Amino acid sequence: MEHINEEMMQLLVSTGLVENDMTWAARIAVILAMLLLIFIINVLFTRVIMPAVHRITASTKATWDDYLFSKQMLRGFCRVIDPILVYIMMPMAFNDMPQLLAFLTKVCEVYLVVVTLMLINTFLNTLYKMSNEHEHLRNRPLKGVYQMIKLVSVSVGVIVAIAILMDSDATSIIAGLGASAAVLMLIFKDSILGLVAGVQLSANDMLRPGDWITMAKYGANGYVEEVSLTIVKVRNFDKTVTTIPPYVLVSDSFQNWRGMWDTGARRIMRSVYIDVSSVRFCTAKEIDGYIADGLADQALAEYGCPVENLKVYRHYLRKYITSHPEIDKNQMIMVRQLQPTPEGVPVEIYCFTTTTVWPEYERIQSDIFDHVLAITPRFGLKVFQRISAANCHNYDWQHD
Repeated sequence: MEHINEEMMQLLVSTGLVENDMTWAARIAVILAMLLLIFIINVLFTRVIMPAVHRITASTKATWDDYLFSKQMLRGFCRVIDPILVYIMMPMAFNDMPQLLAFLTKVCEVYLVVVTLMLINTFLNTLYKMSNEHEHLRNRPLKGVYQMIKLVSVSVGVIVAIAILMDSDATSIIAGLGASAAVLMLIFKDSILGLVAGVQLSANDMLRPGDWITMAKYGANGYVEEVSLTIVKVRNFDKTVTTIPPYVLVSDSFQNWRGMWDTGARRIMRSVYIDVSSVRFCTAKEIDGYIADGLADQALAEYGCPVENLKVYRHYLRKYITSHPEIDKNQMIMVRQLQPTPEGVPVEIYCFTTTTVWPEYERIQSDIFDHVLAITPRFGLKVFQRISAANCHNYDWQHD
């Protein structure tokens, strides 16, 4: 940059546009002319070029140009023009003051680095908005990647600015930082781990904004609101917010309920515990009554060997669940008996609802088990229930 300034000053002096010894009146006139030119170029850019570009982008069918040539992007580009013009025109006013010119040149170069970083930041924000609108990228956790690129660009910009102020080469500063790489890795440990984790989460499609995740270790049970470089923000159902480091989601286990939403069905897997003492064989009269009431099929009477009331109960529940209008018939439907426990024999209902909406799911599940509990005594079965102090008193009174 200094070589450019020296060549420019020699050219201006040789052409007679600038004198070696300028008066302050001439110097002020050059400065005012420089400011006037910068003002005219800015007005021309904002009043003529920007509206023309907006009209062109609005007339196209593509949407990417609306983002890349938005007001924020064009204003960021306009901010870069000012220091470039000042840098080019400063030798006209301060050619005979090399020390002041060198100082102002450094200030101008540092300012150019700052506005360039601002333009890069605006460009990355624009890319992030475009990715959120893209069909295949909108659900990817790309915010952390963009944040890491911003961090790297700012770091490079700071190194370049320091090199300008110190009159040294930026590569020598980077080489000096290499000696303290361990310290830098310790300082930026979370950012580096967050970047790697963000890439893994995106590449393996493990997590998207809007997913319902459960991570009991960190008290997370809700929807993912944001996936950034250092945190994953989860809005829990109790309206609290849990923040989790991204690398924890890669190294630890969490439950993502997205598959349930994609399927459109939600599982019911709940058991009712039957008192073992109420399990017995059915009489012929009971079987005829079940068939007459529609609780069993005619094939049950032709079964031959004695039929247990628990078997009739399970067959009925299977028929009831299969015919339920809000149970998905394309998913697994099962009524099974589990290992007996001290609380009784578990009879488990396994099926899927036709909706994933939480309140509707709970309503369907409650309606099903309301019926299950109400119909159980019809088969001579009892639902197991621990005897409380009040129930124990009533039990003793009834058996006296």
